Amino acid sequence: MLNIAIDGHVGSGKSTLAFELAKRLNLKVLDTGAIYRSIACEYKKKFGSNVCQNNLKELINDIKIEIKFIDNQQHVFINNNDYFQYLRTEEISLLSSQISPYVYVRKKLLALQRNFAKSYDCVMEGRDIGTVVLPSAQYKFFITASEQERAKRRYEQLKIMNISYEKVLEDLRVRDYNDEHREVAPLKPAKDAIILDTTNLTLDQTVQKCIDIIKKD
Repeated sequence: MLNIAIDGHVGSGKSTLAFELAKRLNLKVLDTGAIYRSIACEYKKKFGSNVCQNNLKELINDIKIEIKFIDNQQHVFINNNDYFQYLRTEEISLLSSQISPYVYVRKKLLALQRNFAKSYDCVMEGRDIGTVVLPSAQYKFFITASEQERAKRRYEQLKIMNISYEKVLEDLRVRDYNDEHREVAPLKPAKDAIILDTTNLTLDQTVQKCIDIIKKD
């Protein structure tokens, strides 16, 4: 199977790149971040926004996760609940970054992610894809951009919610710190990853860079 791993900082354009790259190369795409965010939604529904290990373990022990593609969009059903419309809120983003470092959470999802990669030619996007989940992926891209540019992109996504740019930037810095300093699978590029700084690149330019690298082989 052809596997393309995309990792990188929040707001760097990983998800958009993954979907566009998959579309142009006719591949399946798995947004692993959406799975963690969906778990965060289920946790919030059951226990609120304060992460307690006992509550989290209870949720993970009994969790049922299903991936479905509806109108070519990935939907993650957690215990039969679809939280698609809530996944990109700042509250869920931050809660997800608190939940995702726990070993038992990541172990729960590891087999699901690897089985997907064994079943489909695919692009897989999310934290530690190139370093832990798919270390043997044929192509690994680590996407980044300046924090100001990433905050600007997040702000454009969220301004309908009346969140200030300053708040988005503050939350992004917290997310970056959490991702880079967690004990389990901290955010970092794989040794053989190709690092793409998208600060001054359009989506089309970024996608084309990836395609050129893939087709060169």
